[in-house]
Amino acid sequence: MAEANMSMVRRMVQDSRYLVAIAGSGMQRECGGHQSLRDQERAYNIEAEYGYSPEEMFSSAFYNTRTEPFYNFYKKEILSQDLKPGPAYKALAKLERKGILKAVITREIYGLNREAGCKNVLELHGNIGNNHCPRCGRTYSKQYLKDAKKVPLCEDCMLPIRPGIRLFGEMVDNSQMTRMANEISRADVLLVLGARLDPEFCEHNLSYYKGDKVILLTNRENHGDVKADYVIHGKLNELVPQLL
Repeated sequence: MAEANMSMVRRMVQDSRYLVAIAGSGMQRECGGHQSLRDQERAYNIEAEYGYSPEEMFSSAFYNTRTEPFYNFYKKEILSQDLKPGPAYKALAKLERKGILKAVITREIYGLNREAGCKNVLELHGNIGNNHCPRCGRTYSKQYLKDAKKVPLCEDCMLPIRPGIRLFGEMVDNSQMTRMANEISRADVLLVLGARLDPEFCEHNLSYYKGDKVILLTNRENHGDVKADYVIHGKLNELVPQLL
């Protein structure tokens, strides 16, 4: 890991041939997002309130067998968050419009990159706005799910609507993984924003990258930061706009 300053990082970004950004949960948190369901304190509070752990409730098995309590949990803990893209997301959209940023990869499910204006976004865990009937495929909005008094049902088939996100225990679609690998392997500069470079992240993401310019901008120091080539710590809503 090399010492970095913003002018150096900005120059690498501006001179890049194929810049790919990985938008982590740190960006979402700066927009007011909750801690991860796997966060110890939040998981404890959820289990105390619902009688089940987040891993149990936020799973396809729970959705299939206990659909009404699943949706009670899903509406309150997931759909209730009214997040709006902050300056970091908007800066990425500007970099894309300038032709510098080629793709954004994220596990965030709130669609903030798209709402900010990014077009080429790979949402590995889906999007809370893309819901569908498992029988006929008719699509439904996030608001339709929120407005349902109990379990939201397809108006045609009267079956429970399937949330458009990856639930615990489900695999990321192979086509999505292939596309992610292709984008990262093409990158000459990889911009990692608000993500921890832990073993799982590196195995699933950095293993495809062949360059020597992994730039990590993050609001929290972590022992995995040493796996980046360049690191700057600070608020993402302040750092990312400076790349312009």
